[in-house]
Amino acid sequence: MFETKFAIVLRDDLAVWQKLNVTAFLATGIAGQKPEILGEPYRDAAGNIYNALSIQPIIVLSADGATLGNIRRRALERNIRTSLYVDDMFLTGHDSANRAVFSQSGPQDAVVAGIAIHAERRIVDKITKGAKLHG
Repeated sequence: MFETKFAIVLRDDLAVWQKLNVTAFLATGIAGQKPEILGEPYRDAAGNIYNALSIQPIIVLSADGATLGNIRRRALERNIRTSLYVDDMFLTGHDSANRAVFSQSGPQDAVVAGIAIHAERRIVDKITKGAKLHG
């Protein structure tokens, strides 16, 4: 059992390709903020080396837009740094354009597609209250 929890919450009305895209982006955001979450590189029986992966499970949840807004608010209130993906980022094609559209909206008006959180287990559970296991 880990003392921390790594959770990604996706908006439940996204297309499958959007859910996969957002999940990948958000996971890299957490790994970038907390490189200690990555283990050692993997090695197969032939000696080929592969990239390191997360040392703990990543829980993927889903929620409606209102619940996602509450999750974002709770994280901000607790000063928990998150990875956040907003709908306008689907319209861009590279990092600087993503950051440009991201900066144009505030917490009250951004349409959140997904959020990732890595923090103490109990805190993540409180922040993600209302989200369901993605199925």
